[in-house]
Amino acid sequence: MATESTLPATMQAVVFDAPGDPDVLHVAEVPLPTPVIAESLVRVRAAGVNPIDAKTRSGYAAATTKQLQYPAIVGGDFSGELVAAPYAAFPLQPGDEVYGMVTVPRWPGSYAQYVIAPHLTIARKPTNLTHEEAAAVPLAVLTAWGMLVDVARVHTGQRVLIHAGAGGVGHFAVQIARYFGAIVTATGSARNQDFLRALGAHRTVDYTAERFEDVVDEQDLVIDLIGDVREDTGTRSLQVLRPGGLLVNAPTGSWPTMAEEPAAAGIEATTYKLAPATGTLDTITRLFEDGSLKVHVDKVYDFADAAEAHRQIESGSTRGKLVIRVP
Repeated sequence: MATESTLPATMQAVVFDAPGDPDVLHVAEVPLPTPVIAESLVRVRAAGVNPIDAKTRSGYAAATTKQLQYPAIVGGDFSGELVAAPYAAFPLQPGDEVYGMVTVPRWPGSYAQYVIAPHLTIARKPTNLTHEEAAAVPLAVLTAWGMLVDVARVHTGQRVLIHAGAGGVGHFAVQIARYFGAIVTATGSARNQDFLRALGAHRTVDYTAERFEDVVDEQDLVIDLIGDVREDTGTRSLQVLRPGGLLVNAPTGSWPTMAEEPAAAGIEATTYKLAPATGTLDTITRLFEDGSLKVHVDKVYDFADAAEAHRQIESGSTRGKLVIRVP
C-alpha cells in the first residue's frame, strides 16, 4: 500500500463537471486530497452508492449541488486502508483496514482512490466483511440506527412499521428493530417478501397487492423511508399509528406538508438528518462481527460503470446496497 512518503500527487476519481443525467459521470485524474487537523487519509478499495449521490449529481439536491466545486466527486461510504493518521497516538494507524463516511460537499466524495475522513466518521472495518461489503454499510446503517435508537428509543414489544424495508437503510432498520426486541412489520414489493422475513420482519406487506393501512394499525412507530413521493406513503402512515405514536421520516424533501399533517392528526413526527459518530460505528462493527447484523450487496460495479450504478439506484428497485469497486 502507499505510504505518506510514496503518495502520488494525483489520483483517479469518478467526477462530473456540471449537474445532469448519469452519463455526466466519468473517470478523471484529479489532485490528491490533503488531510488537515483531525482528518485521516484513506486509500479507498470500495465506495457505497446511495440515493443522495444521484440526487446531488442530478441537481435535485439543490442546496448540496450548488456548493460543489467542479470537477465534483460524490459518494458518502468507503472502505479501505488508512494511509495517514491525524496524530501519532490516534487509535487507527497506517495499514489498518477502516470504513466510514464523508459528507459531500463538505469533503470530496468517496468515488475516488483516496478520501479524507474526519476522525468522527471513521472506524475499524468489521473483520468478517470484505471491502465491498463494508463500503455498503456506514451511511445506511447509521441512518437506520439514528432513526430507531437515537430518536425513537426502540425497545422490546414496540410495534414498528418500516417502509421500504428491503432497501439500503430499510434492510438495516428491520434488523436493528428486531435486535432490540420490537415487533416489526415491513413493506416491500412481491419479490422482497421472503427477503424481509429472512431479515427478521414478523410481518410483511406487499405494497403491490394491498394497501398497508388496510392491514396494519395501532403502530407505536413508523420509520418512513419514502414520504409522499410515492402514493402518499407518509400521509397514509398517519392512519396506522396509535394516539401518541411517532413517525420518523428520512428522505429530504419527500413530504412537503409533513409539519402540518401530523400536527393536525395529533401525531408526533420528525425528520431525521444523519449525524455520524465513531462510537456508534464501533458498536455497529461489533454487531456485524458477532453476527447480529448482516449487509446485503445487490451488485458491485466497476469504477468506470458508476453511471450504470446511478441508473440502478434511481430506479428505486435496489435490494440492499450497491457498491463501486475502486481500482
